[in-house]
Amino acid sequence: MKKIAVLICSLFIMHYSLYAQDIFIAKGQIEFEKRVHFIANIDDIYKKDDDNGGGFDFINSIKKQLPEWKTSYFNLYFDGNKTLYEPGREVTIAGPKGPDWFNDPAQDNVVFCNLGTKQSIAQKSVYDAKFLLADSLRKANWKITNDSRDIAGFNCRKATTIINDSVFVVAFYTDQITTTGGPESFNGLPGMILGLAIPRLHTTWFATKVELTAPSASTLIPPVKGKKATNADLSVKLQSVFKDAWNKKFAQHAQWMIDL
Repeated sequence: MKKIAVLICSLFIMHYSLYAQDIFIAKGQIEFEKRVHFIANIDDIYKKDDDNGGGFDFINSIKKQLPEWKTSYFNLYFDGNKTLYEPGREVTIAGPKGPDWFNDPAQDNVVFCNLGTKQSIAQKSVYDAKFLLADSLRKANWKITNDSRDIAGFNCRKATTIINDSVFVVAFYTDQITTTGGPESFNGLPGMILGLAIPRLHTTWFATKVELTAPSASTLIPPVKGKKATNADLSVKLQSVFKDAWNKKFAQHAQWMIDL
């Protein structure tokens, strides 16, 4: 009798599991934890052989003021073919924070995507300047693999691509969420991106939770603040901010981060 009860229970669990896998989500809210390895980025950008006028020694002194990692949170609201990515809850940083000009340049990004029209409107800051960028969504040549992992309770499949000619990107998406978006402006996979890693930028985004509450109409709207500009305008602004010779790599790195 006990064996029969165990068998019935097992069949029930299998049935429930198969049923659960058939649930598809089209609207909700995702919290992403973004982690940036500051020290690794500095070591990549500033090398002793590239020193110019004591810049390397100055940067080494800056490293002592920075935490090894910076963790921040972003919310992604989605409903059908529309998404809005914006800063989420604040995190208190213990210890030294470093100078303001060395903060993650993409920490204030707000990105609205219309996956139907393949257009995006993004609000991005370059220190004292705020830009409003309207552009087409990035077309990524994703290569889907057989690797998978669990993220926030969802089985996610791995995919890879290259952006900005040489920056390698790893993504994990779930087809249980039918909106084909992701953090920042990443999109184009057969489901929602819940995990993202860019090794060259020592940066990751991973979903911590998915809520099935539909976003309100007043939430899922494009940003409106900032000077209207193109990505080319943004690049010129970055180059002017980091015009010193030993800061050119920093400018390129910042451009990659903001342009995501």
